Amino acid sequence: MWTIPNQITLFRIVLIPIFILVFYLPLSWSHFGAFAIFWLASISDALDGYLARKLNQSSSFGAFIDPVADKLMVVSALVMIVHDYQTWLVAIPAIIMIAREIFISALREFMSSRGQRDVIAVSAMGKYKTAAQMLSIMGLIWRPDYDIPLILFYLPHEVINYAAYAFYFIATLLTLSSLIDYSKSAWPELKSNH
Repeated sequence: MWTIPNQITLFRIVLIPIFILVFYLPLSWSHFGAFAIFWLASISDALDGYLARKLNQSSSFGAFIDPVADKLMVVSALVMIVHDYQTWLVAIPAIIMIAREIFISALREFMSSRGQRDVIAVSAMGKYKTAAQMLSIMGLIWRPDYDIPLILFYLPHEVINYAAYAFYFIATLLTLSSLIDYSKSAWPELKSNH
């Protein structure tokens, strides 16, 4: 249970209250700090999966707790973004994304009870959705109001802000698309009478 990948996953859960606290600190760098914590959580998500495979430390507990950690972090971030922006353009996609997570979790539990969990295994579209979602959340949390120095030039802060919105709406479309795909895959079992 206390494998390195599982410890990294649990660390991600511990980061959630720190992430929330930093985001709401009355300091000029609070949004950047929250962005950095969310970025660290995103990296740790990729790292724990990689290490579980590389070190042959996959476990039932890890398979259970990893998606829980992901959903807790993402839902926390979405709620904070909705509160921060206070516009339907941010709220409606967030509701769609949160509703999708609840629906898919319930669907996976139902399909598992029928011995059909593999029918709705994580798809490539689900991975693209997650990537777009993570990039958008990082940009929307940070919301820089200053140009970012790079090696040879400054990146205008508007580019990051517009890119965050673009990824947010791409993530919303992929969320709906993957929801439809998973529902189609599970439909024969959902409509059965036994």
